[in-house]
Amino acid sequence: MARLFEIADGPAREVTGVDRFGEGGSTGLQWLHVDGRDAGDHDWLAQCASLPDMIRSALLARETRPRTEFVDDGALVNLRGPGATPEDDPDPLTSIRFFAEQGRLISVSYRTSAALDPVIAKFLAGALDTPVDIIAEFAREMSAQLDPKVAEMGDSVDFCETRLDVKRAHAVRRRVSKLRSHAIAYRRFIVPQLHALERLSAVPADWIEDDDRQHLREAMDRFARMAEELEAVRERSALISEELTDLRSEQMDRRGLLLSIVALVFLPVTFITGLLGMNVGGLPFQGNDGFWIVSATCAIIGLIVFGWFAHAHWVRDR
Repeated sequence: MARLFEIADGPAREVTGVDRFGEGGSTGLQWLHVDGRDAGDHDWLAQCASLPDMIRSALLARETRPRTEFVDDGALVNLRGPGATPEDDPDPLTSIRFFAEQGRLISVSYRTSAALDPVIAKFLAGALDTPVDIIAEFAREMSAQLDPKVAEMGDSVDFCETRLDVKRAHAVRRRVSKLRSHAIAYRRFIVPQLHALERLSAVPADWIEDDDRQHLREAMDRFARMAEELEAVRERSALISEELTDLRSEQMDRRGLLLSIVALVFLPVTFITGLLGMNVGGLPFQGNDGFWIVSATCAIIGLIVFGWFAHAHWVRDR
């Protein structure tokens, strides 16, 4: 259900009646939050004559990405942040759309943003009094909620880097793959969101105050830091995956070398035993001591070959 908030001749308050939106003119501030899942609110917004067609289409769009577009004297802003019910949304971040202009703000979401209730509480407490201030507060709240998740990714990468060995390779590889996937999914929205806030802070509109720009810059700084951390997580995860692949290849090379050494040690021995095992006359060592003579000869040849491998440093500690 849509909720209407306003500041006019008194403290900030929530009022009833969506049709009252726009009655304040250029004085005060009105903020209308529309739940896109509500059919009535959706239809009302689709038929709102005070909004340009492009703005209505953008606000009602199902698929969005963070961006800022300027239309006449207003600004269309799309942001993404954690959802209050992540189990209902396959995307890691929930979209919320804004249209801001002098004295009024419309926000639309198809999922419940986790930042919505904290921002409403600050608005009703009188801490927010301009449309861009509300958008900046959404951005700051989103960044505050995302920051622990991004920091946890970095800590997980640190943990994986301390467990780089062959025995734990499979478990570490699965964890690193999941971390890299999450980092890519978050960065996909955080970097465009940073650019959207930069563009909003740079517009020379009279209704965007200097304090609003300062608040936007604070949010931008947080998102820039998170974007850098996510990029580091992605690159470090790739390096860990490469290191695990190298460890695996080294292990296979060592095992292959061991098998080769064993095969080469027994190759001359196999030749001798095969030669003496032919069922023809005239073979030497057919007396009672022949077995021990052949066995001793094979052992000596095997030791000589193994010693040569050791001298050539083919045999190493494993």
